[in-house]
Amino acid sequence: MDQDSIQRHLDEMLANSRSWNEKPLLRQIYNDFYGIIRSCIDRDIPGLIVELGSGIGNLKMAIPEAISTDIFPNQWNDRVENAYRLSFDDQSVSHLVLFDVFHHLGFPGTALKEFSRVLVPGGKVIIFEPALSVLGWLTFGIFHPEPIGYNKKISWESAPGAPASASGYYAAQGNACRVFLRRKYNKRLDGWEIKGLKKYAAISYVASGGYSRKQLYPDSLYHFMKKIDHLLDHFPLLFATRILIVLQKK
Repeated sequence: MDQDSIQRHLDEMLANSRSWNEKPLLRQIYNDFYGIIRSCIDRDIPGLIVELGSGIGNLKMAIPEAISTDIFPNQWNDRVENAYRLSFDDQSVSHLVLFDVFHHLGFPGTALKEFSRVLVPGGKVIIFEPALSVLGWLTFGIFHPEPIGYNKKISWESAPGAPASASGYYAAQGNACRVFLRRKYNKRLDGWEIKGLKKYAAISYVASGGYSRKQLYPDSLYHFMKKIDHLLDHFPLLFATRILIVLQKK
């Protein structure tokens, strides 16, 4: 990763840390997101629980034993890891968690091959990403700086002999929906089974402003907003802004 990309990533993490400390609503929403991820953890599967691209490391609120990682050393995480070349032993990991990380993988096939190496048989990859409903397109296409990249070709694997880690910064927020919801990529997922797939409206998150925008409703209305979310979850083509995918290694 080049120095400019590292600095951009670090600046974003510092800004996120400030927002996290200043916005109680944001902490409450993410705690609920992390609860969804925690519910996907199978404690009967032996091995380590590892989060890739942990940012400011808040998953530990819900899963204290999770190993938090990022692509460069920083104050929030336990160790440095690259998704394309993990330092974990073969079949030593039970779960890999990627929260808003999959869309940063310029070579998802290369990453999935590495995930398969470190996961035990039956191990899981838990992916939480943007969803592309009508509202999702508006939310992430207009109000988020990263591109959706829906029509951009996905380079499934890095070129032979070329280190995938040298590819620099990459973002395409639509990639999870493209890879896991379109038949085109079914054959690419040989060796994996999709064990879980659920879309969430998460209007409460969108209207919270997230880390970088203005909060549009008071903290006291969060439980009311969650009721709206549960209602709109029934209309994912219109309102889904988040998608959960759980892959299991065959």
